[in-house]
Amino acid sequence: MSLFVSTLNQMGVLGFYMIIGFVIAKLGIVDKKSTTLLSKLENNVFLPALVLYTFLENFNLSSLSQSWRLLLFSLVTEIAIIPIAILSAKLASKDGFVRRMYTYGLSFANFGFMGNAVVQALFSPSFYQSYVIFTLPLWTLIYIWGVPGLLIEHGEVTPKEGHKARFLRSLKPLLNPMFISLFIGAVIGITGIGGALLSLNDGKGIFLTQVIKVCGDCMSPIAMIMTGITFAFIDIKKVLANVSIYFVTVLRLIVYPLVFGGIALLVRKYVIDFDVTIFQCFVISIAMPLGLNTIVIPAAYGRDTSVPAGMALVSHSLSIATIPLIMMIFKIG
Repeated sequence: MSLFVSTLNQMGVLGFYMIIGFVIAKLGIVDKKSTTLLSKLENNVFLPALVLYTFLENFNLSSLSQSWRLLLFSLVTEIAIIPIAILSAKLASKDGFVRRMYTYGLSFANFGFMGNAVVQALFSPSFYQSYVIFTLPLWTLIYIWGVPGLLIEHGEVTPKEGHKARFLRSLKPLLNPMFISLFIGAVIGITGIGGALLSLNDGKGIFLTQVIKVCGDCMSPIAMIMTGITFAFIDIKKVLANVSIYFVTVLRLIVYPLVFGGIALLVRKYVIDFDVTIFQCFVISIAMPLGLNTIVIPAAYGRDTSVPAGMALVSHSLSIATIPLIMMIFKIG
């Protein structure tokens, strides 16, 4: 119970940041466009800084030997989850667009903004490093299939751009600030340069490492405030009237973590005794709520995002209680 209370307290902190974002938006202090600015700051400054500093501080040859296991387990489990997500989405809705949104949300939880915030609040920097490595295959599948295949409106494929050209274009987002900062941090960490830089100035690091650390510390509160601002512009009555949203939310927050987490426990006990860190990263990533990409990206193509907004609102609100519950059940923390 102490684990549940401790986790619930941290989730309460993150939830309060969401309330701050919601209130300042309702008071007119910020407008809807603020989420675009904050999202750019998150993706281009704060999250890359957090990843970079974590790798500077913790990545070495010893951790490198464990990385391939994290990557392999993540890739295998996600490939197993996607077909079940597709089937679940078909049961939830007959509408093609809504079905794609459900498929994306069930395939990829909010392991990014929300997951990073939870792990940063509850775990050590070394565990956060393992979590970042674990989520790399998830990010890759999102860029290769999730976003271009489910969220973007392509229309007809023109003769000038065939399927091959579209696929190659979809790989370009892999060259993003998070992947680049991870690569730089890993190289500096393995060579020992990162440890040397951090040991200077009485262990406080040089001014550049201090800037990176402070920017990284901004990631969690800004992500949650941005989420709150997003919710402030949602027609709550409309989205809460959609019953299928609750079905998908229960799958995402309770059924998937319990079922797949239970299977992973059985595999670990009777088949392959993999490291507990891998298991914890898996459960945390799958226990996160439905993400915000289903709102932001389709909106850019003029689609009605009331259903995706409802998914995000209901699942993020309930996750404040379900995440501590799942972590208590699997004794994570």
